[in-house]
Amino acid sequence: MLEKTLSGGVKMPVIGFGTYKLADPAECKNTVFTALKEGYRLIDTAKAYGNEEAVGAGIKEAINAGIIKREDVFITTKIWYLSFETDDCIKSIEDSFEKLGVNYIDMVLLHWPFGNVYAAWRVLEDYYKNGRIRAIGVSNMEADRLIDLIAFNEVRPAVNQIETHLYCQRSGEKEWLNKYGIAHQAYSPLGHGSANEMFKEKAVEELAAKYGKTPAQILLRFLVQSDVSVIPKTAREERLKENISIFDFKLSENEMNILKALDRKTPIIGKAENPEKVESALGLK
Repeated sequence: MLEKTLSGGVKMPVIGFGTYKLADPAECKNTVFTALKEGYRLIDTAKAYGNEEAVGAGIKEAINAGIIKREDVFITTKIWYLSFETDDCIKSIEDSFEKLGVNYIDMVLLHWPFGNVYAAWRVLEDYYKNGRIRAIGVSNMEADRLIDLIAFNEVRPAVNQIETHLYCQRSGEKEWLNKYGIAHQAYSPLGHGSANEMFKEKAVEELAAKYGKTPAQILLRFLVQSDVSVIPKTAREERLKENISIFDFKLSENEMNILKALDRKTPIIGKAENPEKVESALGLK
């Protein structure tokens, strides 16, 4: 499994398994176990997903089965913005430790840049310094907020997890992430409701035929080759196998440029800087 070295020296797999919408405990546990069995070594969850306990159970089962050791799996979780006040943040993190059944977490992210971001970040800094969290980062944070966070705190984010896919490649944001040594991680790397349209792009179909791969594999390979780590989600075993099988071919520079030209530069889920998005998220409309 290819890995990326984060700014603090921690190694993170470039492809992981996302657990968003895996709310059923039995299904989540079994799917996490299957993902680990198929070779995934990064499992991404969040407080807001309501499945940390099931994710922890799936990891424990894989450990007990001899598939992995705890140190082999990179566990990411996220703190919801309603828990960003200092005491709430500490409580949320400790609850994550308990539900996941671990004594350290590989990475914790602030899920959205709303609420008391700075209080929450300083809590994360403390956990990072004492070694209970190996890497800390953010999600859905635009470059201006990132720069401000870096300027007024001691530890800079190791990762920014943002919606990134063929139609929303985030090339402008990535320039800023590179400048400050922050890894770019893609959620919804296969789109969010528009995957069929992406899969049917002529260039994607032609590359899938050329390499004997599926359109999804071409799209994931494109992102990984662009130095973007990915966390695709699925509950289907065949898709689990498909999504991780992207390391036995390489797109040419010309092919990469063809796919780059398909960027629409617009997120499907929405940007945190969008006033309507913030209004809705904070219950003001």
